[in-house]
Amino acid sequence: MPMAIGFHTSAVISARSDGQAVIYSANYEEKVVLELATLGRHPRGHWSDYPIGVLWSLLQEGIGTGGFNINLAGDVPLGAGLSSSASVEVATATALLSHAKVQLPLEKIAHLCRRAENEFVGAKSGIMDQFVVAGAVAHRAMLLDCRSLQYELVPLPDEVKVVICNSMVKHAVATGEYGNRRDEVEAGQAALRRRFPRVELLRDATLQDLDACNEDMSGESFARCRHIITENTRVLRAREALLQWDLEQFGSLMVEAHGSMRDDFVASCKEVDVLVEIATRQEGCLGLESRGAGLGAARSI
Repeated sequence: MPMAIGFHTSAVISARSDGQAVIYSANYEEKVVLELATLGRHPRGHWSDYPIGVLWSLLQEGIGTGGFNINLAGDVPLGAGLSSSASVEVATATALLSHAKVQLPLEKIAHLCRRAENEFVGAKSGIMDQFVVAGAVAHRAMLLDCRSLQYELVPLPDEVKVVICNSMVKHAVATGEYGNRRDEVEAGQAALRRRFPRVELLRDATLQDLDACNEDMSGESFARCRHIITENTRVLRAREALLQWDLEQFGSLMVEAHGSMRDDFVASCKEVDVLVEIATRQEGCLGLESRGAGLGAARSI
């Protein structure tokens, strides 16, 4: 259940006639020049991998753009768990599709951007970040089914404010702990699937199923899977709380989510935990949780 925040990434595009793609980042004050005719999958571990990955992903779909200049600029904090890479991907995709005079549905744009991050950049991310960046609406939370890509925009009450607190601890999804967590989860999921063929993904498993497979997986995989199974339940309960305007229940679920992220998923850090402790002492704070692929930003409400 992600939501829109008040940060932006902008892309300005114009045509070229020489078969080149010129990508400029105002944030890095750097330009990258590519020959479209020889573009392949050659990531460099550089900021340009994200827009180039989107260009590559579009070409895999047979969507050609012709030569172009594209200027990227944004104020999403980098490496803070606030989907900065997804914002670059979606802004790039939107500009390139407009340049190519191609219209695609939200689900397809999110899929193309996720493929750029998974197959070009090499990050084992899901589709939530790209989907919410492409389709979020102000003052709404997005309940997203990551399997069917069906979604619901759930209203957020006007009388509360969302406060984003950046711990200033940087993370990199492509090279950080996120990849390790993903491997641990997939190992646990495979153990569940062997015992219970009906379990395609962790969303299909119950805590009772997980307990039955305790001996079939490592302690790390067990804890990671427990976090995800319980978090799926919390998301559905959070939807009901918002629809019923039960803000205390919604806040309590956020607190539970942070505890599970910290203890079972082990994706918090000292700086985030200090922010959580400070926030809980503030009058009017209903709840809070850490956000991002671990070791990044803390969000409180």
